[in-house]
Amino acid sequence: MFFSFHYARDVRRVVQVRNSWVMRPGDEAQPFYDKAEFEQAKRRAGGIEKWIEDQLAGTSVTVVLFGAETYHRPWVRHEIKRSFELGKGLLAVDLYGVKDPQLGVDVPGANPLSYWSIKQGGVDVPFTQLYNTYSWVNGRGYANMPAWIEAAAKKAGR
Repeated sequence: MFFSFHYARDVRRVVQVRNSWVMRPGDEAQPFYDKAEFEQAKRRAGGIEKWIEDQLAGTSVTVVLFGAETYHRPWVRHEIKRSFELGKGLLAVDLYGVKDPQLGVDVPGANPLSYWSIKQGGVDVPFTQLYNTYSWVNGRGYANMPAWIEAAAKKAGR
């Protein structure tokens, strides 16, 4: 599983979601990369694109965790596009209502999946119609995230 998100604005919210995953007996924790590693990736050969490719390798599902500004992040858009191209399962999880320990609840944001669409039968179909979106708070993400991920993987044939 690969988490895609806006680091600077949402990392403390994402840590809560990720930690809920780590605390489950028998569940695997995805390695969590900090800003220093991301900055270092910019300076290496291949840069951020190679780093993203390396992170996507061996995963079956991309979980887009979105907040107030995630929709506008070019690297999140790239991660969604590459996940689609690689045939990975995709889902989006709205972080609205998750409290940042320092800043509280943020304003809602647009779903980054809505940026992308594909032609089906001559009609543009947005990714939001192809892939599920859930609310971490209202959808009881702590209890339901494993089922959401499994459904996305199954839908992608993984």
